[in-house]
Amino acid sequence: MARVVVIGAGIGGLSVAARLAATGHEVVVCEQGHGVGGKLASYSRGGFTFDTGPSLLTLPAVYRDLFMTTGAPLEECIDLVAVDPAFRYRFPDVDGAGPVWLDVPNASRVGLRAALDGALGPGAGADWERFLERAHDIWQATRGPFLESPLTGGRDLLRLARRTGDVRTVSPWLSLRALGKRYLRDERLRMLLDRYATYTGSDPRRAPAALAVVPYVEQTFGAWHVRGGVHRLGEAVHARALLLGVQVRTGADVQKVVLEGGRAAGVVLASGERIDADVVVSDADATQLYDDLLPAAAGASARRRLRQATPSLSGFVLLLAVRGRTPGLGHHTVLFPEDYDAEFDSLFGRHAAPVADPTVYVCAPDDPAMHPDGAESWFVLVNAPRHGQGRGLVDWDAPGLADSYADRVLEVMARRGLDVRDRLLWREVRTPADLERATRSPGGAIYGTSSNGARAAFLRPANRSPVPGLFLVGGSAHPGGGLPLVGMSAAIVAGLVGPA
Repeated sequence: MARVVVIGAGIGGLSVAARLAATGHEVVVCEQGHGVGGKLASYSRGGFTFDTGPSLLTLPAVYRDLFMTTGAPLEECIDLVAVDPAFRYRFPDVDGAGPVWLDVPNASRVGLRAALDGALGPGAGADWERFLERAHDIWQATRGPFLESPLTGGRDLLRLARRTGDVRTVSPWLSLRALGKRYLRDERLRMLLDRYATYTGSDPRRAPAALAVVPYVEQTFGAWHVRGGVHRLGEAVHARALLLGVQVRTGADVQKVVLEGGRAAGVVLASGERIDADVVVSDADATQLYDDLLPAAAGASARRRLRQATPSLSGFVLLLAVRGRTPGLGHHTVLFPEDYDAEFDSLFGRHAAPVADPTVYVCAPDDPAMHPDGAESWFVLVNAPRHGQGRGLVDWDAPGLADSYADRVLEVMARRGLDVRDRLLWREVRTPADLERATRSPGGAIYGTSSNGARAAFLRPANRSPVPGLFLVGGSAHPGGGLPLVGMSAAIVAGLVGPA
């Protein structure tokens, strides 16, 4: 039996804690905040409940595996509900015929093809089908050797060549945008594909073609809601960890990883308490780990790689308590702008700024557990530059900026057909600065580093750190952010640590 300390009670930290406890390890989780879940959080007020982090579950098989290997199955712990239609998209007027709405059916390739042909014209469905076939091949080539395995550097790309043609299939030299242009003639289809780069906090013009697996997974394995809110998945993993004997300590702020004999030997809390360990697993942001929790000489190579990577984008959030019911409102609605490239220029350009005409994502679950009768809970998200002062940053704490930008987002929604300004009971505003304070993600970066650039995946911190006995889990480590990948990272780390 090894003594394991996990830094952070996000979904990654809780998942790896449960897995390690199930194999016989003694596990303590130290969380600096007063709650668990990390970015998988919620907010409740006056009968309204909102997911304030992930609001969609894809590839639930990752968490089914977690629960099956640690005890009772997932479906005995949470109520999974398929979302159909999975998404409603509003595209701008590109041909003078006016804006177009598209309803994407959940996990139905035949239905999706028909929906695309009906909304965008004959041939659109066939183009997307050909793209998904390529995405399927990329998924098959990358899932085992890359997404589900530890990654240590660029030489690991050789794993993809285990079968003739795999490297050509993945095309690491191509961007997601470039791949889309090879298959998708309608610019609205390319706009739809571009959005999936933002699932990793990235720019589709620089993100790798391998991100084609994101729409493939969503449209093949389905879009899922957890009744009561997706945050209940985190609560269920927390409960499983406790059942297995994991000690979860909130208000336990780790200030330092202790090194002895060149390896991790425990942590020191802000209170001065030392917790000894044979293994330390960090669910903190990798930048915080390497910059703040380790001595300067430790992990220098990882620190250099982090500084070469582009941080992910952040998000500006409105939580809206809405009076009445909205006819035809989807569970997930996306309102695209006239000029998508202008949005990415604002997010990743030299002179970052709040996006003037942003894509707007609305999550409004028809879930009685999340809103009073005759009302709706709207989670509204727009992509935003990270918080801070300097190149590529925006000072979201500047007086008046948050409220004025919230007003602008509501105006944009109104122009695109979702005007709720006269039905608002109240609103809460969450900026990248708020996210940074709540989670200690530098600048409020949602996914750690972005996937921008052909080498981005190999600049993302590895699960096994250069310090013996120290491992990384969660969205800022390999294989990346988002609930499925974070769950995969927990499985990878548990495998690296091994059974007791």
